[in-house]
Amino acid sequence: MRHWNSFANKITVGVISGIGAVNNAVLKFFDPQTKKYFSKEFSGSYEIAPLNGNISAMNGRAYLHLHINLTDSGFNSFGGHLESAIVSATFEAIIEKISGRIGRSFDEQAGLNIFKM
Repeated sequence: MRHWNSFANKITVGVISGIGAVNNAVLKFFDPQTKKYFSKEFSGSYEIAPLNGNISAMNGRAYLHLHINLTDSGFNSFGGHLESAIVSATFEAIIEKISGRIGRSFDEQAGLNIFKM
């Protein structure tokens, strides 16, 4: 799998949207009561309908916060935070670079890595 590095492309803040098809995706769901993520693997072929997210920085590295909706051959829909996926046919993304810099830090109360201006 080829990885994309937003910092190498000089993008430290941006938004991303995409469509395509994937296999073997891992999605996460955040439970605000327990402040924990739960993961689920989806094996098989899925359409991306769609993927949306943002690009920021945390600890000097690119931080991608991506949400995805997947549909299967029965037109069932599954969504959550994208942990990983393998592109099966194509992945088409539009990335809009935003000037400036937005960081992230862990917020104890929320239990999440949140924007830090």
